[in-house]
Amino acid sequence: MSIPLESFPLIEDTLNRLASESILAQPGRDDGLIPAYSLLGELSEQTSVQPEVNTPIRALRDALEKRLDNAQPFDERSLADLKAVVDWLPKTLLAMKSGKEPVAFKDAGKAAAPAEQTKAAAPDANMPALDTKADVMMDLNLEENRELLGEFRAEALDHLNQIEAALLTLDDAPTDKDALNSIFRSFHTIKGVSGFLQLKPMHVLTHEVESLLDLARNGELLLNPTIITAVLQSRDAVQTMVNQISEALDKGILPHEIVPVSHLIREVKILAANPGAKASTAPAPEKQPEPVQAPVVEAPKAEEPVSSAVVPSPAPSQQITEEQQHAAAKNAQNVKVAAAAGTTNTAASSATVRVNTEKLDSLMDVVGELVIVQSQLVESARAASDEGSALQRNVSQLGRITKDLQHTAMSLRMVPVKPTFQKMERLARDLARDFGKKVAFVSIGEDTEVDRTVVEEIGDPLVHMVRNSLDHGLEKSADRIASGKPETGRLELKAFHQGSNIIIELSDDGHGIDPARILAKAQKLNLVNPGQTYSKEEILNFIFLPGFSTAEKVTAVSGRGVGMDVVKRNIEKLRGKVEIDSEVGKGTVFRIKLPLTMAIIDGLVVRVGSDRFILPSTSVQMALRPAKEAFTTIQGRGEILDHRGRILPLHRLHRRFNIPDAVEVPWEGIVVIVEFNGRIAALLVDEMVSKQEVVIKTLGAFLHGLAGVAGGAILGDGNIALILDPASLLTAA
Repeated sequence: MSIPLESFPLIEDTLNRLASESILAQPGRDDGLIPAYSLLGELSEQTSVQPEVNTPIRALRDALEKRLDNAQPFDERSLADLKAVVDWLPKTLLAMKSGKEPVAFKDAGKAAAPAEQTKAAAPDANMPALDTKADVMMDLNLEENRELLGEFRAEALDHLNQIEAALLTLDDAPTDKDALNSIFRSFHTIKGVSGFLQLKPMHVLTHEVESLLDLARNGELLLNPTIITAVLQSRDAVQTMVNQISEALDKGILPHEIVPVSHLIREVKILAANPGAKASTAPAPEKQPEPVQAPVVEAPKAEEPVSSAVVPSPAPSQQITEEQQHAAAKNAQNVKVAAAAGTTNTAASSATVRVNTEKLDSLMDVVGELVIVQSQLVESARAASDEGSALQRNVSQLGRITKDLQHTAMSLRMVPVKPTFQKMERLARDLARDFGKKVAFVSIGEDTEVDRTVVEEIGDPLVHMVRNSLDHGLEKSADRIASGKPETGRLELKAFHQGSNIIIELSDDGHGIDPARILAKAQKLNLVNPGQTYSKEEILNFIFLPGFSTAEKVTAVSGRGVGMDVVKRNIEKLRGKVEIDSEVGKGTVFRIKLPLTMAIIDGLVVRVGSDRFILPSTSVQMALRPAKEAFTTIQGRGEILDHRGRILPLHRLHRRFNIPDAVEVPWEGIVVIVEFNGRIAALLVDEMVSKQEVVIKTLGAFLHGLAGVAGGAILGDGNIALILDPASLLTAA
């Protein structure tokens, strides 16, 4: 049985994508490994009816799978095998389309007819040679350029974010002039300054990408997914080099690894010279003015950050003159002075100043100490003077000022979630391409602000969740059409504030999570008690159990039983919780609830014996003094509380922490109902003391990792109280 002729266009499309990945692949790196593995899987399915073609493809896919299982990058052998398949497959497809037998894989290089060889080799005849002159270590000249490198680093990071966002826009709308011009300006700026600073690999790469984008701006080239992918990969290479600059500036570690760019440069040149991508029939966009070839500061738009110097640089063969160096350095200095003064030449622009995050952390620590001292003054004033006295009034005024200062300091730590959401959009694009699915990614509330620590830590959980939604949640186009859904799936990432928390929701309109299937798999894996009855909410939370997976087969993305348990663990580290809402056939919503800041929390202060503890308000449902008849002891299960018909386990804090002279009779104390990740329990305490904001202090190494404890805080009277962590407390109990 042979491959039907109507299948050849699909196979050739997949092969072209695989060829692009093989060009960018390098020994010792895993860039392109997962896409190549996925594309080989598609080719294996597409050629399954022709064993002579399918066998080499499947063998290579199995070899790459072993490397993925062992977390190994490409090596020389696997890369050679990949390129051998990429070289052989066009020849055998050409032979089959001509009605001949498939070319044997081992004879692929010599078995084709002369005419076929000429035809197959034609595209390579004008292929640019791989020039590795740009693959050199960056020489930062740190002592002389430290200040300029610091300015360039900050500016480049802004431009790299803008490039990624604009490329994702172009992926959906290839003719968007604003997005294209934004990318061109960003690459032009990076090219100019990197040339002045003599960062050769960055300069040469950005110069070639700029030339490619200039063709698109002038209507000579129509952007397509392959070009956008190449520009994204070039952007990632620049990001790696900027990270090397950051490491040198922050840690004094000079670049010690070469960031290879020659393969990207060749790919960009190929794409620029490819006539098949030329937009001969597309309307040409308006001709943009040529970039000024002298040091200038472009007036930014209202929504754009203040741009640093756009410094031109000569071609690699030219020398930078002393006058150019002087002009560029003077221009960069003018920009720094303007930024320090908070002025620009555009009235609509807002004045901004870059501040080292260590200074913000130091400010937050000082404000935290001020909050503690203010609380102590309140206690002292209450004991030393009458109500309404001058001292009381002054202390109250100090409290209001301290509160305002605290909120202002906290707001300085707040950053928008937009960069994180942008990374998720990029990830969704790449994975959708690998999975062969059509996905519309929508982000809502990306300007929502949250503590920068939370932003840094939420990235990994979101990566796992996006992968899970694309792999398990969203169906392939054919399956969606068969079930009456639009061909393109929808993945929505949303952020909004709710009280003192931020809510992040990831929702898809896929086939949803089947509770019966989840329960059956959990029982099969011996992760739950077989005879116990569970609610739908409890069953859905089984996917967070370590080792749980519903994947039918192991792939590079899923099926190994890791991922969602990592999501839960990382979110709990942030004192947050994750919830699932799903309906079979309609989709799934993952909801993450996080505190706005990691430095200060709203806490409920309780007393147990002579000690005091703080419970995060976000975990407390209510506090009550229950009736005697609500308590029962069950043999082998411990004490329970009947709370409005729901049976809750009772935990005595004085026993957990060995505290003497505490209330022993439950109905003579206070029961605090706490909830975390769907688990609800009752904690027995002696007394409710107060509700107040407290500054979190980390515990020393001696108490680090103590189960049930998240940190410490200094109360208004100067005493120290432990902040309890309901998640680890209930787990330990």
